Amino acid sequence: MEFNLQTGMKAEVEITVEMKDTALAFGSGGVKVLGTPIMIGLMENASLKAVDPHLPEGFATVGIDLDVKHIASTPIGMKAYAKAELIKIEGKKLLFKVEAFDEMEKIGEGLHNRYIIELEKFIKKSENKGK
Repeated sequence: MEFNLQTGMKAEVEITVEMKDTALAFGSGGVKVLGTPIMIGLMENASLKAVDPHLPEGFATVGIDLDVKHIASTPIGMKAYAKAELIKIEGKKLLFKVEAFDEMEKIGEGLHNRYIIELEKFIKKSENKGK
C-alpha cells in the first residue's frame, strides 16, 4: 500500500507541567520537575500527530525506538512542548527528529522511529498473545 507521507511533515504538542507530570509522581526520579518519561511521551505524541492524520483509515503508527537525551529540567507550572519532524521514510518505518523545550530553553533532543501498522491486524495479534 502507498502512503501519502513526505519528509518535512511536522507537529508540536504542549503541556503546562503539573505535579502528575513530575519525575517524583511518575516514579522515575525523586524531584518535582518534568519527568523524562513525560517528555518522551510528548515527543512520541508530536511524532504521531505529524503523520497519523495523513494515513488511510485503519492505519496508525506505533513507536519502536527512541534515542533521546533529557538535557534540562522544567519546574511545575512552566509550559513544555515537543516538536517532531519526519526526516526519513523507509517503507513503513519512519524516522523523526524530536526536540523538547520549556519557556526558557531546549530541554531534550533525539531521534524517534515509528512504524506504520494496520490497526485491526495489530490489535488481533496483541489480543491473541499468550493464548
